[in-house]
Amino acid sequence: MATIKDVARLAGVGVGTASRVISGNGSVAPATAERVRKVIAQLKFRPSHTARSLGAGTSKLIGVYIPFLRGTYYTPILRVIDTTLRGLGLHMVVAFGEGIEDERVETVEGMRFLLDRDCDGLIVLSNAIQDEDIKALGPAARQVVVLNRHFDRIKEQCFTADHVQGGVQAARALLQHKHKDIAVVSGPTTSPDNIARINGFMGELALRGLDTAKLQIVPGDFSNQAGWNAAEALLQQKRLPTAVFCANDEMAIGLLAHFQERGVSVPRDISVLGYDDSPSAEFAAPRLTSVHIPSHEVTLAGLNWLLNRCYEMALPISRQFDISVTWRASVAAPPSRKRG
Repeated sequence: MATIKDVARLAGVGVGTASRVISGNGSVAPATAERVRKVIAQLKFRPSHTARSLGAGTSKLIGVYIPFLRGTYYTPILRVIDTTLRGLGLHMVVAFGEGIEDERVETVEGMRFLLDRDCDGLIVLSNAIQDEDIKALGPAARQVVVLNRHFDRIKEQCFTADHVQGGVQAARALLQHKHKDIAVVSGPTTSPDNIARINGFMGELALRGLDTAKLQIVPGDFSNQAGWNAAEALLQQKRLPTAVFCANDEMAIGLLAHFQERGVSVPRDISVLGYDDSPSAEFAAPRLTSVHIPSHEVTLAGLNWLLNRCYEMALPISRQFDISVTWRASVAAPPSRKRG
């Protein structure tokens, strides 16, 4: 969706001049006014009440789209964005999916909803969004940041940690404790970042001589329930593996809860490794060892880029994000004897 800045730029005038033509208030040369009106028609520009009321043509609103409003992963991200914006006299508008229809459709509708509310720029988190969905936004696509995804065409606008390296770090953490009999609880097969971390994990195990074809992989959807179900599936086997790598902390915590209910001791009977290092990992029982993904730094870098683009600021931007393992209590050496 075109903005008043787009109108001014294409018409070769200042934002103030474009604003006077749109509002009908103030003096503008007839030829200039006609040029502005032609650009308005060309871009199908729809002036908003908020934008007209601001001399700079901005609403001071940044839109954020997330796939759903549950769990602990998105809360810290929203907090970083909101705190930063408030400190600059700006505000956040959030839209999220409901899981009622196709996730990609919900994402596109969510972005349109935020643009229709006159947001100056968008931060989008979605595994379903495609490059063409961003392109379809027209001029507004230049003021969109995508977190946790990468698109070559708009790589400058994409900010993500290296999830392949995250998977490598997970594998090394378990190998460091001499684990070879490992199960994996994966996230959705449609999630690019899940695919990346699983590929990194399997690739590193293979490099270290493990036959990854023999590893048990339990599919999940990043939810606590998926972890709970995965624990049930593992307990139905003749013996437990010595360790489980869960592709996110939500599933790891569900897994821990089921093991605790069934009398399986972690890490005495089995080690559990999570991914993300979300706030809940520190308060799991036992406290969850997890691959630390610097979501705070990724979010802030993307937000700073967007603020620089929207408001001509000069905030620092980083594109290198360190991944590590936060060691807690859920990973130890394999038990001397496995559960039979």
